Amino acid sequence: MRKTLLFVIGLAIIGAAFFGAYLIVKNNNKPKPEVQKVVKTVFTETAKNGTVPIVIPTQGNLIAKNRLELFAEVQGVFQYSAHDFKAGQSYRKGETLLRLNASEYYASVQAARSEFYNLVTSLMPDLRLDYPEAFPTWQNYLATIDVNKSLPALPEISSDKVNYFITGRGVSSSFYNIKNMEQRLGKYGITAPFNGVLTEALVTRGTLVRQGQKLGEFIDTSVYEVELSIGRTYSDLLELGEKVALQSVDDNSTY
Repeated sequence: MRKTLLFVIGLAIIGAAFFGAYLIVKNNNKPKPEVQKVVKTVFTETAKNGTVPIVIPTQGNLIAKNRLELFAEVQGVFQYSAHDFKAGQSYRKGETLLRLNASEYYASVQAARSEFYNLVTSLMPDLRLDYPEAFPTWQNYLATIDVNKSLPALPEISSDKVNYFITGRGVSSSFYNIKNMEQRLGKYGITAPFNGVLTEALVTRGTLVRQGQKLGEFIDTSVYEVELSIGRTYSDLLELGEKVALQSVDDNSTY
């Protein structure tokens, strides 16, 4: 009985040992956790081949391309202007920007024209007698002289003898001296060479203007230019004559 009892107890211990080992092995085989798939959102865009603009941030001063600094070449009193001679005043092409009083100098030009008329008149008797072929030409020229207008051009002289006679009497030198005076007379007035605006006015009506004095500045408001500084990084991308687009950061205007 004792042997039988020990045998049964031994089997029970072995069986309990096998059962405990089975439970230990079973608990060690844990299932692998399932990996959840995460789908990431990616934004795509269809590629289109084309020109990619190069944007270069820079700044510079905008100035008028056509600008005229007004200086007086003669002396006189500021007498007249087509509009108020003030900064910001606009003028159209051909309008008088400034005119100086030239009455005294104009009288001297008239006197010189009158002396020239008398000089040509004194030649007429000698031309009639010595050079009758040239007399009608100079008679017609004498009729066109007006002391209140610019002298007409001298008539063409085909004969050397007539040319020597006219030159010897001082007609040519007197004519060109008067033409020089007329050119100077035209400098008493300055007209606008283009439509624009007066940006600087340094004199007012009634002011005595001296020769060489600066009077103001006049600009053309239709064409401007801007000077910009570009870094060396972009030097190989720019060439003379190449067109660029200039965009203002203030109002997004493009030029």
